[in-house]
Amino acid sequence: MEQYNVTGMSCAACSARVEKAVNAVPGVTSCSVSLLTNSMGVEGTASAAAIVKAVQDAGYGASPKSSSASAAPDSSSDLDALADHETPKLKKRLIASLIFLIVLMYFSMGHMMWGWPLPHWFDGNHVAMGLVQLLLAGIVMVINQKFFISGFKGLIHRAPNMDTLVALGSSASFVWSTYALFAMTRAQVDGNEELVMHYMMEFYFESAAMILTLITVGKMLEARSKGKTTDALKSLMKLAPKTATLLRGGAEVSVPIAEVRKGDIFVVRPGENIPVDGIVLEGSSAVNESALTGESIPVDKAEGDKVSAATTNQSGFLRCEATRVGEDTTLAQIIKMVSDAAATKAPIAKIADTVSGFFVPAVISIAVVTTMVWLLLGRELGYALARGISVLVISCPCALGLATPVAIMVGNGLGAKNGILFKTAASLEAAGRTQIVALDKTGTITSGEPKVTDILPAEGVSETELLTLAAALERRSEHPLAKAVLAYTEANAIDAPEVSDFSALPGNGLSARLDGAEIFGGNAALIETKAAVPAVLKEKAAALAKEGKTPLYFGGAGRLLGVVAVADTIKEDSPRAIRELQNMGIRVVMLTGDNQRTADAIGKQAGVDEVIAGVLPDGKEAVIRQLQASGKVAMVGDGINDAPALTRADTGIAIGAGTDVAIDAADVVLMNSKLSDVPAAIRLSRATLRNIHENLFWAFLYNTIGIPLAAGVFIPFGLTLNPMFGAAAMSLSSFCVVSNALRLNLFDLHSTKHDHKAKNAVSLPAAPVQPAVEDHTTSNVKEDNVMKKTLHVEGMMCGHCEARVKKALEALPEVSEAVVSHEAGTAIVTLSADVSDETLKKAVEDQDYKVTGIE
Repeated sequence: MEQYNVTGMSCAACSARVEKAVNAVPGVTSCSVSLLTNSMGVEGTASAAAIVKAVQDAGYGASPKSSSASAAPDSSSDLDALADHETPKLKKRLIASLIFLIVLMYFSMGHMMWGWPLPHWFDGNHVAMGLVQLLLAGIVMVINQKFFISGFKGLIHRAPNMDTLVALGSSASFVWSTYALFAMTRAQVDGNEELVMHYMMEFYFESAAMILTLITVGKMLEARSKGKTTDALKSLMKLAPKTATLLRGGAEVSVPIAEVRKGDIFVVRPGENIPVDGIVLEGSSAVNESALTGESIPVDKAEGDKVSAATTNQSGFLRCEATRVGEDTTLAQIIKMVSDAAATKAPIAKIADTVSGFFVPAVISIAVVTTMVWLLLGRELGYALARGISVLVISCPCALGLATPVAIMVGNGLGAKNGILFKTAASLEAAGRTQIVALDKTGTITSGEPKVTDILPAEGVSETELLTLAAALERRSEHPLAKAVLAYTEANAIDAPEVSDFSALPGNGLSARLDGAEIFGGNAALIETKAAVPAVLKEKAAALAKEGKTPLYFGGAGRLLGVVAVADTIKEDSPRAIRELQNMGIRVVMLTGDNQRTADAIGKQAGVDEVIAGVLPDGKEAVIRQLQASGKVAMVGDGINDAPALTRADTGIAIGAGTDVAIDAADVVLMNSKLSDVPAAIRLSRATLRNIHENLFWAFLYNTIGIPLAAGVFIPFGLTLNPMFGAAAMSLSSFCVVSNALRLNLFDLHSTKHDHKAKNAVSLPAAPVQPAVEDHTTSNVKEDNVMKKTLHVEGMMCGHCEARVKKALEALPEVSEAVVSHEAGTAIVTLSADVSDETLKKAVEDQDYKVTGIE
């Protein structure tokens, strides 16, 4: 998406006009104009010159935004475009207008209505009083000439806007009052004092000036409020450091951030901001990442850890290597994401946009008709004109145009402050309509890294003795389970002695010699060939396996020392997050490539409503399609392996993004890698939608009641509207909409206080549903006569082994699906065509496992 700054827009009718003009340019596939940020996002192949020309031909100005999120965005055109330039200008206009308006009101209402004194030479000189009012009103009109320039330019380009309504209302008041003044001079010459007084009451000079002044008040309040809605984005842009301290030739050199290149070595002292994304080469420290993630607790960093631009080094000295610079840094990508979201439109905004496109011409027509009707009813021209002017100045297309974008901007900014990034306005809207959440298991519900969960020493063996042997054996292994054992022993300060004659037994375990004696570790099949396993220990290990854990047996010198259980553990906040989703009326489904037994164990611990196991990435996409038949689906995954499912879902949510925030497949990115941010994102979306509905309701209600009131429909009931009060109402309507949107800043994303089941919630099943694996791992239609074969495989120890065998078998073109279980030692394959047993056997044994039979 290419972004542009747009100038000259004053209301929703303007943005609709610009959008229509750009969409007509050949090569433009979509265009979205934001009145709030005075920006435009364009997709397609059209040139920038053609797009700028289309905007200019429509009567507005445009220029391409900076193509990159620079390292110093506060000096870029992006930040400048978001800066509040309008409020200071409007404030000066308002002060000048008020000075002359107060004098004008003294003459027109103070003297005429309340008898306030005037210099004696005005006594009886009504023409002089009229001339003073004409001059004062004219001065106020000159001060606020922008309304007339913009309004009449819109008329010339056949695109009337809110300024057109204001300009027409003020001009009509001034022109009619000027006519009345000249008519008064004739009456005074003729000596007709009664007619002079009659024309004196026909003066609307104060209305002409008051309309402009009150609208300026509203515009200033609106501009100030609009400026606050972009505070989150502006604060992000101001975070970027201006300089970096690089190591060059052994010396420290301070350079502008734009000169930092990938691979440069930079240093950061305590209290300094990290200039670019990098990796720690030397040193350790606590880094405050709250600017990016919203988390106030500092994160410990050591050698090999990643650091991000704009985060603060709080304690130690760090020497780092730059890995991402300029527009590639995490901060720059966040800014781009938030900015892009502000430049897009939510589907709900289409209602207001459609109305806004026809609103101003319709109001002008209503004003003309109103004036004509009152004349036909026998009213004087001044009275009829006042009703028409009231219609012009009370109607407010801005309230309609701002109803959606201000809420989207505030909601999107609040999400960014809390580490929840919505890529588009549509994704912010869609998240709140979610009825089903599908969660990937590994890395989403679980930590994604195996950890030691249980230690079961044999009788007469201490935990330290068991772990020392396990560490000595596993330190030579590259298996993920070995890393889990080593991490645990290191954390508990257990030294691993050196071993000799190390040997890996594929699919079974490990063996080596320690102090001349053989030691070994692995699965039950291996251990039973090396040592006797007590029945009690065997039962405990089986119970652990039922919980989805992998028991590893260790022994030496012909005896068993014990069992260490390893599993991919559930994240601390996962069960709570899932309960919160369920309390919001959302059905929670867990998808995993694990076997059904392990998946059921994890699903039970997490508390999900449904478990679907044995699913590959392409199978997940098929599952999402099936779930969509029941309602709106949000898929939560890591954004890479789950890309097909994230793309297919109504809302794709990438969790565990870290510095890789630009995950193309996802609609929402959770910077904190916490599952609890999923219900928070949905809460925020629902609150934003609720705010939009309130804004739209107010905007439609205001215009629905205000226009008939101004036209005089309620006069038979004693209700009428002076043009000045109409202008005051118009000036405050947009301010009310923007102020209501700003209330979102007070919303607590993580509070469950207001959680409730949405009206469109999907009914939860009476009991967890666990569909057959084969229904979800392939999108092919099952036939009654499918061929299946069961392979008996030795050597599989854990879920990683299962995945390896599964992948090897499903790589064969004749195999449409393979369901593998390391506990049962089987691989059940579904065949789409005949294949020899030797081919199946070779595929498995090439992965270092043994096939003992095929049925």
